[in-house]
Amino acid sequence: MTIAVIGNGSIAGYVAAQLRRSGDGPAAFITRAGSTRAQTVPDAAYVGSVGELPSEVTLLIDCAGHSGLAAHGPDALRAGLSVITLSLGALADETLATELQFAAKAGGRRLHLASGAIGALDALRAASVGEIGAVRYTGRKPPKGWLGSPAEDILNLTDMGPAPATHFDGTARDAALTYPKNANVAAAVALAGIGFDDTNVELIADPGITANIHVLEAEGAFGTFRFEISGRSLPDNPKSSALAAMSAVAAVRQSQASIGF
Repeated sequence: MTIAVIGNGSIAGYVAAQLRRSGDGPAAFITRAGSTRAQTVPDAAYVGSVGELPSEVTLLIDCAGHSGLAAHGPDALRAGLSVITLSLGALADETLATELQFAAKAGGRRLHLASGAIGALDALRAASVGEIGAVRYTGRKPPKGWLGSPAEDILNLTDMGPAPATHFDGTARDAALTYPKNANVAAAVALAGIGFDDTNVELIADPGITANIHVLEAEGAFGTFRFEISGRSLPDNPKSSALAAMSAVAAVRQSQASIGF
C-alpha cells in the first residue's frame, strides 16, 4: 500500500509522522497552489492534483477539510484509489455526496469515513438496525474554539462573561453546512445513525471549559445511551482535534489488518 495525503496542515503532519514511524510514510501530498507551509517530508512529492500523484499510490487520506475532499475525492475514487476522509461534514452537501458515490462505483473503490473526534459510533450504527427514536449531539468548546466560525456573528467570543451560550440548535445538515470547519463530529453522528435531517445538534461556547467536550445521546429499541468525551487539541494547533488525527491513522491500520474492527 502506497499512501498520499491531501493537505499540509497540523492534522496532515501528525498523520504523516505516525505513518512514517510504522514504515508507511506518505509518498506524496496534495496541497493548494501557492501554499507557504514547509514541505516537511523531504522524500515525498508535493503536487496539486490527483493526476500528478506517483503511479504507485493506492490510498489517499483527506486531511484538508471540505474543500479538499470536494476538489480531489471524486477524481481519486474514479482513478481507482481508496480514500479515507475526516471531512464528513462535506457529505451534508447532497450534490457532492452523490458525486462521490458515483465516483466510487466507477473506480471500484470505497470512501472510508474516519470516526474523527467522537466515539460510540459503533454502538449507534448497531442501534440503527432497529428503531431509533432520537439522536442528539452537543458540542461544547471554549469561546476561542469557535473563532472564525458563524458563532462570531451571534456571540462576543472575546468577552462573553462566565455563562455558556448556545449559538446553534438545529439539524446536523444545517450544522455541517453552516460550520464546515467545526461540525464534522455532528456529521459523523448523523451518518452513523438516523441521518442529517433527523439528528439534532446543539453547539455551545463555554468559558468555563478548556477542552472540547462532545456528548452523544440516543434512545430507541436498543435502550438508551449517553457518551461524553473531553478532547485535547494537537499541540501546534488548538483548533485541530488530536483524536480526529489519530482516527485517520487508525483507519489506515484497520484497512491493513487481517483481523479487526
